[in-house]
Amino acid sequence: MGLIGNILWFIFGGCLMGLGWWLAGLLAAVTIVGIPFGIQNIKLALVALAPIGKTIVEK
Repeated sequence: MGLIGNILWFIFGGCLMGLGWWLAGLLAAVTIVGIPFGIQNIKLALVALAPIGKTIVEK
């Protein structure tokens, strides 16, 4: 069920959301101060592409 959910999520907006987070990460990483934020945005892009079944854990 998770695979079907992720495929539907990706088709109906997950790809655009992932691309947006990825682009925001690249723009944030242009400056030295923004590099940590850029790395986190790129991690969020991976979660936005296929979120069903993933768990976000605070370290």
